[in-house]
Amino acid sequence: MSNRQELMRRIIAESQRHYAAYVLFNQAMADELGLHPTDLQCVSMLDLEGGPVTTGQIAKFTGLTPGSASRLVDRLEKAGLAVRQSDPGDRRRALVALAPGMRERIAAAWSRPGTAYGQVLGAYSDEELGIISDYLRRATDVALAHAEHLGTAPGRDEPGNPR
Repeated sequence: MSNRQELMRRIIAESQRHYAAYVLFNQAMADELGLHPTDLQCVSMLDLEGGPVTTGQIAKFTGLTPGSASRLVDRLEKAGLAVRQSDPGDRRRALVALAPGMRERIAAAWSRPGTAYGQVLGAYSDEELGIISDYLRRATDVALAHAEHLGTAPGRDEPGNPR
């Protein structure tokens, strides 16, 4: 096996370990905040978006159906984590944003793990950080494309075929 093949094998194996560890971390963080992991994913994405989004966008980044995404927003709103606001461009549509004070609550929850991740990243040069950032963006695009493909695969909703 060539050095490149060995490196590729190691990166793929470490990526799988990373994804598994991140699922565990996400569950632990959700438990810490008293949220369901999907609710935490939504809150985190609302934080990253920086502005209000539609329920349809929430459905897309959580992998939920529009109806389930609407119920998720209901839970977040009831818990005081998110607010619905009128869409100034279309009054028939509501937008969803983080509730006031949530960015600070998220920042506080991420303080310790964020510091640890920062220490890991601090060991890399600016050039290496650029490569890591590029890899993560590209890997995210691949994951989203395959999630969409798998989510729309023929026969997905047939009994006995959970794909």
